[in-house]
Amino acid sequence: MHFTSSKRINILRLATLTCTMTAALAGVQQAGAAEWSDTSIGYRYGTRFAEPYVGNDITKNIFNLTHSSGYKYGTNFFNVDLLESNSKDSNAQEAYITYRNTLDLGKVSGKNLSFGPVRSLGVTAGFDWNTKNDTGYASKKRMLVLGPTLMMDVPGFLNISLLLLQESNQPKSINSRYTYDLHPMLNAAWGIPIASTGLAFEGYMNYIAAKGKNEFGRGTAPELNIDAMVMYDLGTALGLGKKTLRAGLEYQYWRNKFGNRSTVPGSLAKTPMVRVEYHF
Repeated sequence: MHFTSSKRINILRLATLTCTMTAALAGVQQAGAAEWSDTSIGYRYGTRFAEPYVGNDITKNIFNLTHSSGYKYGTNFFNVDLLESNSKDSNAQEAYITYRNTLDLGKVSGKNLSFGPVRSLGVTAGFDWNTKNDTGYASKKRMLVLGPTLMMDVPGFLNISLLLLQESNQPKSINSRYTYDLHPMLNAAWGIPIASTGLAFEGYMNYIAAKGKNEFGRGTAPELNIDAMVMYDLGTALGLGKKTLRAGLEYQYWRNKFGNRSTVPGSLAKTPMVRVEYHF
């Protein structure tokens, strides 16, 4: 991959921001007496990404840093993706950061809140942040999320949340930041081991309601984003340590991407990927 000087500067700034946020999370974790922690770097690759108004069959290389941890009253999740597209998407570079904190109300209250298939109840809050330097839209998304969470009683974890989203953007074609209507999202996130095979089924699903008109006065559509993967524990098989090195296959289905209607080219993505992670 070739980077211009300006892109190298952007990557350096982003790397600095990422390291700073990771260090801050580590500090919070220590102050909150973390009960468990997992941090990984990863890479994934696919040739059938899609971008609205650009089209389909875009190739992307994606590098990520992920941190998750549990503390006395809940869990933290932080992820940063660094994405680079091929020439079909103007060789664009993008950074997308996600943070979620889920407060376990059972742990906070000291009461057993389980019922039926539900292990406990929680409240999830967090944010999404992105920047992209493509020649067209050039997204600068900012989003806050808040809502209740059901923590299901399964091997591993399965959390189902109903979140209220406050989202804004300021692409380069408009002079001021535009805020969409408040809108809900139904989210499921899971990580479930498959017996004792060394395999795990992981991923997330977002069903996002329409968010009113976009910054150009066009109506938006509900979107569905499913990202699922099957990962294998290569670390144990290679004697490197349990779950140290993991690899697998990932598939993303994204309908009405970013709220764009189905008539927009590139609004539907069906993207298979390969993925590898190193945990430390």
